[in-house]
Amino acid sequence: MIQNKKIACIIPARLKSTRFPRKMLSMLKDKPLLEWVWNSARQVPFFDQIVFAIDAPETAQLIQSFGGKYIMTSESCANGTERLVELLQKNVIDADIWVNWQGDEPFINEQMILELLQSCDDDTCDIWTLRKKITNPDEATNPHFAKLVCDHQGFVLYFSRSQIPYYRDPSPTKTFYKHVGLYAFTPASLRKISQLPPCEIENAEQLEQLRFLHHRLRIRAHETEHEVFGIDLPEHLALAEARMNQQIFS
Repeated sequence: MIQNKKIACIIPARLKSTRFPRKMLSMLKDKPLLEWVWNSARQVPFFDQIVFAIDAPETAQLIQSFGGKYIMTSESCANGTERLVELLQKNVIDADIWVNWQGDEPFINEQMILELLQSCDDDTCDIWTLRKKITNPDEATNPHFAKLVCDHQGFVLYFSRSQIPYYRDPSPTKTFYKHVGLYAFTPASLRKISQLPPCEIENAEQLEQLRFLHHRLRIRAHETEHEVFGIDLPEHLALAEARMNQQIFS
């Protein structure tokens, strides 16, 4: 519990990933990828509940092998948010705040969750997420990284795969932020999301969070200095292993 809020950590783990099929069964070093994520989530002392949201018996068997907890969700869920919505509708999770920690993100840590939830007692917020200042200029123009701009209170104005803001005039300093894809939702926001149709800007950018903004959900993006590294492709497993080795010996 944090800020007198009951916090649930939901770890969506879809087996039929398009870019990396069956990645949720992958091994990372000496343990399954999902076990690394489970162990990292268990290091966060203020999670009142941690559970995988899965869609396949093979994933369930793997999670059972290391003592994790899971709930089955539909194969038709298009993303992790839809799995959280399904669990809410099934009334199987009791929490004030729902953290969406993706099953391919083994490097999220307690400090990042603290940063994410620092204003979770603010009733004017619907959703929380993180942003990180871009230090590599290539990331500002790379469409693989979603960028965002915020107002003076940290509420998101827009997300884009393009470089935003656009500096019309030459500037000695240009500040850009990338989106760190870690979310926390109120139950009310999940209920609203369950009723929202896709919108044109979401389809154009292929960013689901634009649907939330389009329908006037308030998203607050707190700043972090931590990098994340998701396992999106098979070759990312070797990169993740190298990163783990670097952390051990640094």
